[in-house]
Amino acid sequence: MQRERLLKVLVVGDLGVGKTSIIKRYVHQVFSQHYRATIGVDFALKVLNWDKQTVVRLQLWDIAGQERYGNMTRVYYREAVGALVVFDMTRLSTFQAVLKWKRDLDSKVTLSDGRPVPAVLLANKCDHLSHGLCPKLPKLDNFAQDQGFLGWYETSAKDNTNIDAAITHLVKNILSAEDDKLSTARNEAGGNVIVLQRVDYSKKEKSLNGCAGCSSTKPRHGGND
Repeated sequence: MQRERLLKVLVVGDLGVGKTSIIKRYVHQVFSQHYRATIGVDFALKVLNWDKQTVVRLQLWDIAGQERYGNMTRVYYREAVGALVVFDMTRLSTFQAVLKWKRDLDSKVTLSDGRPVPAVLLANKCDHLSHGLCPKLPKLDNFAQDQGFLGWYETSAKDNTNIDAAITHLVKNILSAEDDKLSTARNEAGGNVIVLQRVDYSKKEKSLNGCAGCSSTKPRHGGND
């Protein structure tokens, strides 16, 4: 029997970094140069047949680039279990905003055990490397590790580069963490099982009926059981 898992994943980053393009490419396998800027929030659903036992319903929430400056992100972030933080490799300011988005996430949403939601960093528009910022960027391996990301990927919605790989990496981490948590909970429950003594109420009732001086089958005290 298959089980279904609903995962809410946020896609955040500054205006124009390609969040909508990434989602459209991943969910619908299409790309356009002319998407309108997202206002507020939008989301798309991708159904993944993860394995023989698991169907994943992946909700990708496209958070508008300007929303970090408002108070609504706390509402949009609620119940998220993962995030993609996106910057544009051709615009240094969008990379400089990555830490602000990461702090915004960490301050407004956590997993049920209090840990930050897992996040993957996407260096988008790698198809523009010829006029990109590679020489000005720090070594992203160290940067991603130091800032608490699961990892990072060079991506291109236009060329469909690494988008599936990045999201698969994130989903795999989310499911693995949830399975570990469930396994731990089961083990802990198994080690603290309380066996309740079974009471045979038919015998108890006979005893009460045969009690000297009792005029009822009900006990005289404890009527508020």
